[in-house]
Amino acid sequence: MVRTRKHKVTTDRDHKFNIAPNLLDRDCAADAPNQKWAGDISYVWTREGWVYLAVILDLHSRRVIGWAVSNRMKRDLAIRALNMAIVFRAPPKGCIHHTDRGSQYCSHDYQKILRQHGFKVSMSGKGNCYDNAAVETFFKTIKAELIWRRSWETRRHAEMAIFEYINGFYSPRRRHSALGWKSPVAFERKVA
Repeated sequence: MVRTRKHKVTTDRDHKFNIAPNLLDRDCAADAPNQKWAGDISYVWTREGWVYLAVILDLHSRRVIGWAVSNRMKRDLAIRALNMAIVFRAPPKGCIHHTDRGSQYCSHDYQKILRQHGFKVSMSGKGNCYDNAAVETFFKTIKAELIWRRSWETRRHAEMAIFEYINGFYSPRRRHSALGWKSPVAFERKVA
């Protein structure tokens, strides 16, 4: 049986950091890898408490290229997902990096990494989840196919299951209608 869980707010918009314009403007299409990335944070309830999941997707293939989990929803969670994506992909200067306006993404430390790597920074409109639809769709998918199907005893159990889902199923094997029913990895191979 699939069931939903408690709702948890993951975007802290009550901060004094700068907000970037919405360069993505709901256009999630990309002709090649590393043109447009999108990131966000979601949550998983365990009997030990919340686990937060930060991801970075390449919008060309919807592949998860960076992710991190933590029991705290702080900027280091978002930074670890971003750093994983940068190491994995070594994006060219000018890649659009899109997120919501949360304090984790607006923080000086996060923005400094984006500047150092030559990203064009883009942020969603205030309170508009449709501006980051591809990442919201990923979170809905992982929750429906994995998270909501079990009770999670520990954060570690949830983390291991997320790792196996992303690296063992979602990116290499799960077929997507938006990709002509190919997996993200197979879709990227077709372009290369």
